[in-house]
Amino acid sequence: MDGNVAASLALRADTYGWRDRPLFRTGDGIVTHGEVHDAAARASGVLHAAGVRAGDRVLIALPDSIGYAAALLGTLRLGAVAVLTGPEQDERHHAHVLSDAEPSAAVCAADLAARFPSAHVLTPEDLADEPAHVPDPASVAPDAAAYVQYTSGTTGPPKGAVHRHADPEVYVRAMAIGALGVSADDVLFSLAKACYPYGLGATIFFPMFCGASSVLWPDPPSVEGAVEQARLHRPTLLFTVPTWYARLVNAPDPEPVRAAFRGLRAAASAGEPLLPSLADRVEEFFGCPVLDGLGTTEVGHTFISNTVSRRRRGSLGVVLDPYEIDVRVERVLGGAGGRGGPIGTVESIAGAVGAGGGLRGRRIPPVGAGALYVRGPSVMAGYLGKPEHTAEVLDADGWLRTGDLVHVDPDGFVHHHGRILDQVTVSGDRFSPLEVERVLGRHAAVMEVAVVEAPDTADALHAFVVPAAGDAAPTGLADELLALARRVLPAHKVPRTVTFVSELPRTAGGKVSRASLARARYRRGACAPRPPRS
Repeated sequence: MDGNVAASLALRADTYGWRDRPLFRTGDGIVTHGEVHDAAARASGVLHAAGVRAGDRVLIALPDSIGYAAALLGTLRLGAVAVLTGPEQDERHHAHVLSDAEPSAAVCAADLAARFPSAHVLTPEDLADEPAHVPDPASVAPDAAAYVQYTSGTTGPPKGAVHRHADPEVYVRAMAIGALGVSADDVLFSLAKACYPYGLGATIFFPMFCGASSVLWPDPPSVEGAVEQARLHRPTLLFTVPTWYARLVNAPDPEPVRAAFRGLRAAASAGEPLLPSLADRVEEFFGCPVLDGLGTTEVGHTFISNTVSRRRRGSLGVVLDPYEIDVRVERVLGGAGGRGGPIGTVESIAGAVGAGGGLRGRRIPPVGAGALYVRGPSVMAGYLGKPEHTAEVLDADGWLRTGDLVHVDPDGFVHHHGRILDQVTVSGDRFSPLEVERVLGRHAAVMEVAVVEAPDTADALHAFVVPAAGDAAPTGLADELLALARRVLPAHKVPRTVTFVSELPRTAGGKVSRASLARARYRRGACAPRPPRS
């Protein structure tokens, strides 16, 4: 059976009459669905002439651009496997991807060519040339490997999650259609770039499957740049992480931001926990619902989300069709669970929770949070060349261990309790710092907050806060935050210090680097609490 996703999308555009409709909105104008598929065909001819064949791997390190889309779709047309990496990544990361994926070709800007010496390097300009021959799309099975995306590397060297040709349509139907109701009239804008899972769906596959259009923005994200793009292209759907929502709503001059995004009908959030207090501010600011959700590189995109028709404040939302989840109590078998020790499952808390939170006739027992497992058609085939690492997270029945702690309420909404590896132990109590962050995040003067347990200070928490007012924290803010924590939390969960920082350190994938905070403690600017009044 022919399952080539690039060929399928081209046929879809022809069948539904989308070839002349806008697909990408750029600073240079509109590019139609048909023009993109034609560019992909030319790119496939150039790649074929360079010796790329079905099953070969092609590393792509390009910013969001027509060249990126052509390289990706042209690779898929040939039945080759696209290896996606950010062009902004450092040389060490690119060296790791090159060694791990062993691509036969690489597509990048000329100034990055020296980083990929073992591959046949092509530039976007090369792919735009008119080839002597354009081969027909390769006939591949739906479960053939299509592309590889690398994990953020928070638990070791990044691993390449292998996705199949059939996977994009699964998560498009789940998130784009099922949760957001994307139509051909929508304009999608993702601040996450298309080399990463969130951006790949929102910028490339969502509009291509739905006949819609998206903003193609090559520049690194900035508030000023995002506002200008929104002013030019008037998006109806926005995709980004909580950090950028906080920066947008806390812009020094809010009116141009609000005006540029006036056309939004919904805003989707993922990548990090969205504090309920921030969600409230975003909804008030933009005048549209903000829909928190959860996805992973291994699943391809979002599999739990609030939707335009069903949402609950403070939750991740419901399980999206066709995925199902399981929440399990785990125990550590001879190790530190998730830090090198094997995990043994004691029991399933909820049973398999299907789309929309249906429990197949089973009630959820009144128990606490457990480890989240997910199963569905777009769960990765495995980590590239790493069967032992694959077996650690993906079992024979297709259940993927995500590393998240959640509980499911009686209405089927999933509630996040942080990452298992981020848990801390203070006064013998093991818990997620997210609990403390949600309390501190209620304060209107807080834009972002991260709480860690520092190894050089026993049995104590330390809070790092990005003030909403910028670098300068209002006088007395540290005392106010600690007083807020004392009113709500038990004493051992109240941070010992508050440190104000201009921004939180992040991994290459954009996640908060708690390890960096714990090691460095960002000692300058730490505000020790005053003794509580008796």
